[in-house]
Amino acid sequence: MGITKCKRSTLFASLMALAIFSSAVAYDPFDPSGSINIKWDVLSWTPDGYVAAVSISNNQMYRQITSPGWSIGWTWAKKEVIWSMVGAKVTDQGDCSKFKGNTPLCCEKTPTVIDLLPGAPYNQLFTNCCKGGVLTSLGQDPSTAVAAFQISVGFAGTSNKTVKPPKKFCLLGPGPGYTCSAANIVPSSVSLSPDGRSKTRAMMTWSLTCTYSQLLASKSPKCCVSLSSFYNPLITPCPSCVCGCNDANNCVNDLKDSSLLQSKTTAKENAPQLLQCTEHKCPIRVHWHVKANYREYWRVKITITNFNFLMNYTQWTLVVQHPNLNKLANISSFLYKPLIQYSPINDTGMFYGIKSLNELIREAGRKGYIYTELILKKDKDTFTLDQGWAFPLRLYFNGDECVMPLPDLYPYLPNSAFYNSYPVSISSSTVLATFLVLVLLVFM
Repeated sequence: MGITKCKRSTLFASLMALAIFSSAVAYDPFDPSGSINIKWDVLSWTPDGYVAAVSISNNQMYRQITSPGWSIGWTWAKKEVIWSMVGAKVTDQGDCSKFKGNTPLCCEKTPTVIDLLPGAPYNQLFTNCCKGGVLTSLGQDPSTAVAAFQISVGFAGTSNKTVKPPKKFCLLGPGPGYTCSAANIVPSSVSLSPDGRSKTRAMMTWSLTCTYSQLLASKSPKCCVSLSSFYNPLITPCPSCVCGCNDANNCVNDLKDSSLLQSKTTAKENAPQLLQCTEHKCPIRVHWHVKANYREYWRVKITITNFNFLMNYTQWTLVVQHPNLNKLANISSFLYKPLIQYSPINDTGMFYGIKSLNELIREAGRKGYIYTELILKKDKDTFTLDQGWAFPLRLYFNGDECVMPLPDLYPYLPNSAFYNSYPVSISSSTVLATFLVLVLLVFM
């Protein structure tokens, strides 16, 4: 099934390339060099082929590969077979009936390979394997952003001149969205011995790059943004049906609904969503609340809410673009890392959960949200509460852009001059009290 999806995704990517500039589709301004790199190192020759180590490196700063994990597929250049594999497995052996003696592990012309689960047998382990296909982003934890496995290939040739790299690579991570380049032969990899005193060179090396496009990954958004502020009692909600209303009837209002209990299973990327009923119909909502305004600082609360009963979001990331992030003074509950910095601009950063504390956003319900509060230092030359400046320019959750409300719907200032010059924290109740005092003074 995985390879079928991969073929469809590749076909769609080709069609999109004809309609839109492919570089523009995959380009990410917040992570311009982000990609997933796949490298094959031929370690030794065998009587009819070779043994190779295959590594998958997630070089994306904030986009991870979530459960149920990655799968990669390709088309053999000749009539190769897979004799054995360590650290991963194939999803389908294929037709090996022509073999009378030793039977290959896989005879498929277009094999699909997936990672092993944690707790795999000792004799199946390989360096950086067995994570269930889950890879963190490079910005979160480089040590867990790499996967690898070893493969023994037969009927492939036994020299640099006769071995040909596979063709038409595809990557699911875990759903569609990635487009892979052709495999190119590169200078052989060099590795150091454990004591660092000697080098070992691969017999042959080829590599390829897979880049992500949200347009290819999903037809509709997966996240939306709502806004509120201390100076306005109105909340700007997510746009209605912004994530699609095709399944408007497939939602649950009551947590005790029997249909929910029957449907509640381990989440998979290709499983149907079971969402809590909302106007926006999104599995994730990010709420940005301008909480207070002080003399030299101002405070923001960010809340991420999960409305998907079938999904726990582990190792999530939230990317925010706001001009005042260059003066972030304090953050609670979350971790933060600045992203692209173009001196003197530093307006984009990644938020993510603290391991074993809030790295997991549980399924919809009373545990389905997490939040943080930011304290930002004011730049008196740029700070304002007017014209929506206090709200983010863009947000990305788990690498996909969240839909913002229209700018003319942002919470507005009742009196811009008064609020922009006020040196301390102001709430709507303070405004009301001030108004009442002024009225009393007029009539006294």
